[in-house]
Amino acid sequence: MNTYSRMDIEFSHGDGPWLYDSAGRQYLDALSGIAVCGLGHANKAVTAAISEQAGKLLHISNLFQIGVQEELAARLCRIGSMDKVFFANSGAEANEAAIKLARLYGHNKGIQKPGIVVMESAFHGRTMATLSASGNRKIQAGFEPLVSGFVRAPFGDIDAIRTIAANNNQLVALMMEPIQGEAGVLMPPEGYLTAVRQLCDERDWLLILDEVQTGNGRTGSFFNYQRAGILPDVVTTAKGLGNGVPIGACLARGAAAGVFQVGSHGSTFGGNPLACRTALTVIDEIEAGNYTQRATELGKRITGRMQQTLGSLDELVEIRGTGLMIGVELSCDCSGLVETGLTSGIVLNVAGGRTIRLLPPLILSNEEADLLADRVCETIARHLDHSP
Repeated sequence: MNTYSRMDIEFSHGDGPWLYDSAGRQYLDALSGIAVCGLGHANKAVTAAISEQAGKLLHISNLFQIGVQEELAARLCRIGSMDKVFFANSGAEANEAAIKLARLYGHNKGIQKPGIVVMESAFHGRTMATLSASGNRKIQAGFEPLVSGFVRAPFGDIDAIRTIAANNNQLVALMMEPIQGEAGVLMPPEGYLTAVRQLCDERDWLLILDEVQTGNGRTGSFFNYQRAGILPDVVTTAKGLGNGVPIGACLARGAAAGVFQVGSHGSTFGGNPLACRTALTVIDEIEAGNYTQRATELGKRITGRMQQTLGSLDELVEIRGTGLMIGVELSCDCSGLVETGLTSGIVLNVAGGRTIRLLPPLILSNEEADLLADRVCETIARHLDHSP
């Protein structure tokens, strides 16, 4: 179906942070399949794990015990200080599970129509519930009636959430991305996550953090909330957890961890042996390479180098981000910039219309990081017709 506006290019293979098209041209991948291939392409350990597991068992269903799934659950809970996990196949499915969990949590408290506070400009997925929770009218248009039960607040405005809380006694949870990726790498103000956590505690709300894009080492810690020194009640992740093999996870702790019971939720493919074995290997590689710290170092290197080159441009609004989740916002429209990037040998993405979103692999060398920054600057200069 005609659901994608595809580029006229086909990649034949990859190697680390590099992609090669069917004509043999080489590109530096600054997108990682939209924050998925954090360990780069054709990672040897991941390839070996997939091959070995495929020779043993791909799928058995959740009607039976799956040892590698239990091992992955324990590992994720230990890393994230959580108690239990539900495995799905994508970020949208993980978020769908979190929404269902919040509603059941509310009903168990005797609330007839439990509501969830969500953020303007948020993106949580394209299923009907996650689409409704998102704050993007473009992706919602034509799919009405939307799922009810969501109340919107401006991202980063704790006073607005307090006003909403004071006027609605049916609310049971707050769901948000710690950094809004699809909206253009929008950062919350200092102390915002801590204030949100405190408000949720005061109101007995579940704090649900969507770390589908920010998790798995991308922002300088395995989960972004660890940088803020808080714990959510529920956290979702996907994307980089499987390095390209589809997997999603909804983690919960405390009271939230005991909400789902037998029959509450399910998935045919979720948590299958192949996906779980791959995810365990990804975690091993992230930890062995110390890629969370490396993401912080590389992010500072890339943003610093771009700031030196682009800082004097009138069209530059801001360079922002954390770790290897970086946004370069311009004052002009960025449509066409992705195509310009391809001619410069770099794979880019534009989010929010005016922001170049950089989500490169965590495995970049210093030289590759410098080259990435230089090619981004070159692409912007060509886009603005500032090149010689």
